[in-house]
Amino acid sequence: NTRVKVRVKAHALRQILEANDNVLIMGHSLPDIDSFGSALGIYIIAKKLGKEAHIVFGEVSTSVRPFMNRFINKEEYPDDMFISKDNAESYIKPSTVVIVVDVNRAQRAECPILLDKCKTVIVFDHHRRSSDTITGAVLSYVDPYASSACEMVTEMIQYVDDGIKLRAFEADALYAGISIDTDGFNSKSGPRTFEAAAFLRRHGADVTRVRKMLRNDMNEYKAIASAVSKSEVYKNAFAITVFDGTGLESPTIGGAKAANQLLDISGIKASFVITAYEDKLYISARSIDEVNVQLVMEKLGGGGHMSIAGAQLTDCTIEQAVNTIKLTLDKMLEDGEI
Repeated sequence: NTRVKVRVKAHALRQILEANDNVLIMGHSLPDIDSFGSALGIYIIAKKLGKEAHIVFGEVSTSVRPFMNRFINKEEYPDDMFISKDNAESYIKPSTVVIVVDVNRAQRAECPILLDKCKTVIVFDHHRRSSDTITGAVLSYVDPYASSACEMVTEMIQYVDDGIKLRAFEADALYAGISIDTDGFNSKSGPRTFEAAAFLRRHGADVTRVRKMLRNDMNEYKAIASAVSKSEVYKNAFAITVFDGTGLESPTIGGAKAANQLLDISGIKASFVITAYEDKLYISARSIDEVNVQLVMEKLGGGGHMSIAGAQLTDCTIEQAVNTIKLTLDKMLEDGEI
C-alpha cells in the first residue's frame, strides 16, 4: 500500500531531521520547476520542525525564476533560504543532513561534492535508479510510479507532522512541478497525482496564476515553433529535430518543450530534440505510450521514464547525434526492444 509506504518514509524523514540541526537541500543541475518545487517542499518540512535549512542553487532557469522571486527579499523567508552551490560547502556542520530531490544520480546533482562531504544523505526521486545512483543514503525513497518529485513531497507534507499549512504561493510551486512533469496531467497521472493536486488546490494553489507563470517568452516560443517546423519524421513514427537555443536563457528547457509539442502531431510515437548548450548536446526524448524512450536514452548513457527521458552527449556533433539516435532506433526495432 503506497499510503502506508509514504507514512513510513515521512516518519523516517522526521526522525532523521529531529536528530540533526541543519539541512541542505538540492535538486539536479539545471533545475526545472519539479526540482525547485520539491526542494521548496522539503525546506517547508524542515522549517516546520524548527531546523536551519538552505536550498542549494546554481543556475536559475527562466522557468524557475518567477517562482523563486516570490521568496526572495520577503520578510517571511530568511535571506539565506537559497545559497549558491559555490559556497554550499561552508554550510556543512557535523549535524548536517543533505537531502537530494528529483535526481538519484550523484553526478547529476546540483552540487555533488556535498554528497562526499556529508555523512547523512537522504534521496527522494521519481526516476528509475541507474548504475551511478547515489549510494550510502540513510533514507532513500525512489518511486518511479510517482508522476513527479513534487507529487512525492506533497504526500510527505501531509504525513510528516499533524499536517503542514502551506501558503498559497508555496502550493503554486508544488502544483507547477506536478503540472510540468505530467505535461498538464496528460501523462503519468495516477490517482495519487490528482490527490496531491487537490491537496495543493485546497491550500491555495491557483491554476490560472501558475499557468501565467509558466508561459514562454516570445523568443523561446519562436525557437520552439522553428524546431517543430524543421523536424524530420523518421520511419513514419519518430520526430527528430534540433532546437536552436541561441540567445535564450535556458535552452535545454526550450528543447524539452519542443519535444512535448511534437507529440501533438498524429502518428508520432516518440520525439527526440537535440539542444547544444555549454559544450554538451542535450537530448530530450518524449513519447505517449507505444515507445519506451527511457530504454532508448539508456542506450545513449541517459535515462528517465517510459514517456519522458533524456541524455547528454559530449565530443559529438549535432549530425553525429542525429545519426546515433537513428542507428539506436534501427537496432532496437530490429531486436524488438521498441
